[in-house]
Amino acid sequence: MQRVGVHTVAVLDQSQIARAKVRVNNQPQQEQDLELVMNRRVLLSVGTAITSGALLGVGFSIGSYTDTLAAAKRRVSQNSVVIQTEHGKLEYAVAGSGNPLLMIHGTGGGFDQGLRFAHRLIEKGVQVIAPSRFGYLQTDFPKDPSPENQADSLVELLDHLGIEKLAVVGGSAGALPAAQFALRHPDRCSQLILLVPAANLTNRDPVEFTAFQQFLVSRLLTSDFLFWATTKLVPKQMIRTLLATTPQLLEEVTPEERQRAEVILHELQPISQRTNGMRNDALYAGSAASIDLASIRPPMLVISTEDDLFGTDETARTIAARVPTARLVIYPSGGHIWLGHDEDVANEIIQFIQ
Repeated sequence: MQRVGVHTVAVLDQSQIARAKVRVNNQPQQEQDLELVMNRRVLLSVGTAITSGALLGVGFSIGSYTDTLAAAKRRVSQNSVVIQTEHGKLEYAVAGSGNPLLMIHGTGGGFDQGLRFAHRLIEKGVQVIAPSRFGYLQTDFPKDPSPENQADSLVELLDHLGIEKLAVVGGSAGALPAAQFALRHPDRCSQLILLVPAANLTNRDPVEFTAFQQFLVSRLLTSDFLFWATTKLVPKQMIRTLLATTPQLLEEVTPEERQRAEVILHELQPISQRTNGMRNDALYAGSAASIDLASIRPPMLVISTEDDLFGTDETARTIAARVPTARLVIYPSGGHIWLGHDEDVANEIIQFIQ
């Protein structure tokens, strides 16, 4: 693979960052008006679909929704611990035994997604520490929710657990804080693994949202009911839109892998407890990242797939080009959740950290 010169990615000036942060919760009026028109149209379509689903006996009922949401809330309220850091409350969970590994989840996640992504590592004798990032579940959303501050708060978590050094995995939008962790605290990071890294490294947002995806981010992902209803009605569209994975792959993988995709989608609930985190990820993953990748000292492994609809294969190649010592693994298929390659990914990580 051709290597290119090492350089630092363009940095946003403070006024740009400030304006971007304001738009997360306070869009300019013209943008709000345009979005309102679009959302009314999509809401009408969703409402019609929900009504049609009810008339056709798809199984919609308030009881089904409330039971599903209650179960989701119970699931995320168990098995985690909350500590106080300089940036507020930080939630985390620990599973497995063996050498420790920090699993930093992606968009729509939390400690539960971290454990889900790392379940094969746990089975293979790794102790996984899975935090909830800023704005997810019980972790606070500070005034400055930057990847740098997220990385620093994770150091406080290691101090709390009495862990001096460990391997760090950053999945999807979790790649930026993982990379910042390795850059800012190299003495605490033994290896860095970037899994389907979602980041803007070429001053171009690699994720081009359709109108449906924009609607999901701005409206659907704030409503537990709308998310539940849409997932029931069009699950394959949701897998394509939110998990950036071609639904056709579901027919080409094992039943176990098919179930994994469905579980990842359903475990985004309760979606309303993840909204601030997802909005923040959209901001930082889409903005030009100010990180000098070539200055990262720990050994690096970068993994992606050719058909990831979020375009992380291009990002992975860019990272490998700027860090010539990095190991690059790109599977020909699998989408953003590396469907059909869960075992392969776990084996790559195990081999890399041993």
